[in-house]
This record gives sequence, C-alpha cells and structure tokens, in this order.
Amino acid sequence: MIDLSTTYLGMPLRSPLVASASPLSKDLANLKRLEDAGAAAVVFHSLFEEQITTESEALDRYLNQASDFAEASTYFPDLPSYGMGPESYLEHLRRAKSALGIPVIGSLNGTSTGGWIRYAREIQDAGADALELNIYFLPVELDADGRSIEDRYCQLVEDIRSEVRIPVAVKLGPFFTSILNVAFRIYRAGADALVLFNRFYQPDFDLETRTVIPNLLLSTAAELRLRLHWIALLSGRVPAELALTGGVHSAQDAIKGIMAGAQVVMMTSALLKNGISYLREIEEGMVGWMELHEYDSVAQMRGSMRATAVEEPAAFERANYLKVLGSYAVKA
Repeated sequence: MIDLSTTYLGMPLRSPLVASASPLSKDLANLKRLEDAGAAAVVFHSLFEEQITTESEALDRYLNQASDFAEASTYFPDLPSYGMGPESYLEHLRRAKSALGIPVIGSLNGTSTGGWIRYAREIQDAGADALELNIYFLPVELDADGRSIEDRYCQLVEDIRSEVRIPVAVKLGPFFTSILNVAFRIYRAGADALVLFNRFYQPDFDLETRTVIPNLLLSTAAELRLRLHWIALLSGRVPAELALTGGVHSAQDAIKGIMAGAQVVMMTSALLKNGISYLREIEEGMVGWMELHEYDSVAQMRGSMRATAVEEPAAFERANYLKVLGSYAVKA
C-alpha cells in the first residue's frame, strides 16, 4: 500500500496535493469538490491589504462626512471588483471550515506593516488552520535598494507572526539577488514554511489603442524548473518547510517537486484547465509511478534529488552552465 501522507505547517495531510490560492475557493461548492477530488488542504484566495485599508478609509470618510479625499478614494479599485470584502471573507472562511474536513489555510496579500495586519488574527479566529502570507511587492522607486526591500519583507513577517499562534507560510517571488539568504532571513523572522514561487502578473500592450492592459496567463509545466532548482538548493539548508507552487500539471511534476524537497505541491492552473476532478488523475498517476519504481511512501522520495543528495551538485550551479550551452547544436 503506497503511503502518500505528509505533513505541512504542523498538519498531517493525506497526500502532498494542495489546492493553492485561487478564485476556486470563493465558492463553497468548489471547496467541497476539491476535498472530494483528493485535495489534502486548500489555500483560500487572498485578502488584500488594499481591500482592508480601502474599506477602513471609506468608513472613515463616511463617519467624518469628509469631501476632500476624492483622489485617495479613486486610487484603489472598488471593493466589489475583488468579489469579497474583509468581513465577507472571514464569514466565508468560517463556513468553509465548518463544511470541510481538510485543513483550510487563510491567505493575506500585502506589502507593508500597519493596522491591516490585525486581520491575520481575525483569519485565525475565523478558524483557519494556518496562514499564508503572500508578499506581492513591486519596487518602482530608483532609491529602493535591495537590502531595504528585504528588511521590509522580514519586518512584515515579524509583525504578522506576532499577531497569530497558527503556523505561517510566506509566499515569495524569485527576484532576489540571493534567494538562499533571503529565505533564511525570513525563516528567522518567523516563517514556518516558504512557498515558492509567486507569479508576478505582467501587463501587455494593446498596439491599436496604445494602452496597457492586464494579461492573466495560467502557468505551464515549463515554469516548474525554476521552482525545482531553488527548492533543491534550499532543501536541507534552510530549516523552514518548503511548498512548491506554479508549474505542477502532472503526476510527474508533483513527484519532481517532492524529490526536490517540497513537503507539498500546490496547483491551480492545472485544475482551471482540466477541471477539479483532475486532482484524482494526478494522485492515481503518482501512485502508479511509485509502485512501478518501488517507492513505498512520499517520505521515502522527499529530498532524494535535492542539491546535497545528488551525485553531481554542480548541476544546480554555474559549473553546469557551459556544459548545457555546449550541448545545443544549431541545425544547418
């Protein structure tokens, strides 16, 4: 009997397959379908710092009958465009926790310290088993140096950690000068797990209207390599647990993530493309592959391909760069 069980954020899970933060979690029926299809846990869609501060500012304007904040009031999108304000988010989380038998992980998306982070405690009190902090910060100032940005990340993690007792995972992007150093600093700031990597959505240009337009693209399996690379380098070196998100589209993708050293692999795009029931196919594919290759458990596989475990660790480093380039022959 193949043992798919794992642990993540101190929680025992039936498998490493977790539904990542996405619009799917906005519907309670979808959450039930995710559980029925085999999701071991679900990460809620994010509650954004802007949602919280915009609602607070709107209430303040209403109470004070102020009329001189027109510019500030139009800076952020209308709350209805997010689909769910802070109080509705918390109520939906309570209902989900009551309806599901799998762990529910709340999600906060923000970039700065401040009063909004008290919602970390509100999410905890609503019943979340853990919290994922998605730090989505795009520095656009010329004088924003790398160290100050990293300090900002660490301070935010410390402030969130001080608000809650439940475990905290931090979701990061890949654009740091030294990912290993940042990962270790964030672990020391209080992160129990690191989720790699965030996908920074990039706008496109409409050449006819000459406007900048949003362009949301789902992930592809090609994005998995960046995650495998850094999880394999982090595994066994940074004490935080590791979660892989982005690029998991098959059973083989999930197995690669575990072999790199991830406790869990998260997915959304594959489910949006193929339907929620596709989770069952991925789990069945994992079991079949493990039986064929004589693996008894996920624990047996985990970390077997991390950088410190393979025969040629240089394959993850610059030493392999020239070899890879030289292996590509241009056709005449």
